[in-house]
Amino acid sequence: MTRSVAFRSTYAPYGPARPRRSDHRPRFWILSRLVVLAVALPAAVIGLRHLDLFNPVIEPYERKLYAHWIDADGDCQDTRQEVLIRDSLVRPRLSADGCRVLAGRWVDPYTGRTMTDPGEVDIDHLVPLAEAHRSGADGWSHERRLAFANDLSSPFTLLAVSARVNRAKADNDPLTWLPWDPGRWCAYTGAWRAVKARWGLRQDMPEQWWTDALAWTCGQV
Repeated sequence: MTRSVAFRSTYAPYGPARPRRSDHRPRFWILSRLVVLAVALPAAVIGLRHLDLFNPVIEPYERKLYAHWIDADGDCQDTRQEVLIRDSLVRPRLSADGCRVLAGRWVDPYTGRTMTDPGEVDIDHLVPLAEAHRSGADGWSHERRLAFANDLSSPFTLLAVSARVNRAKADNDPLTWLPWDPGRWCAYTGAWRAVKARWGLRQDMPEQWWTDALAWTCGQV
């Protein structure tokens, strides 16, 4: 599977950003969302939205609930290796047994940075596992969690990104983390919304209104 590295302008379900339309929505609609975001953003920053009090879950999140990386097709390449192969811009160099990627060329969709050493590359769950857990995956079966954690059926669930950026992103949603380059916000938010919709994961109110506002600004709605 080949994925264009122009992540910010070629996100397939939405396509290139269209010219901004005139806003015909009631002024109250816009003002009400601005008020909610003004209140929600400080709470989001200090992490209150992620407390069990505000986001009760069926069982506490543990990374081991989402087993990865697995070799689903038995070809000796686990999910990480499959994504490295898929997203490399050049034919990757593999180990003698063909099981591990030793070199390639990857462009981080969040920063545009080029990497050639797979040791510098993390495989990022665009919607982090902990965020998915808070958003409805806490009620999933083991099989569905396994499928989500190792999803190769979409080029946007898992991304080859800079390890440093992946650590900074952590388990945040678009309300608390966006790529540093504002030119990449539209594609990132569009991909986020699509992955959540595809897997039936909910958005809380501040997240929903924030991503709606970004999508509207980007001409995606």
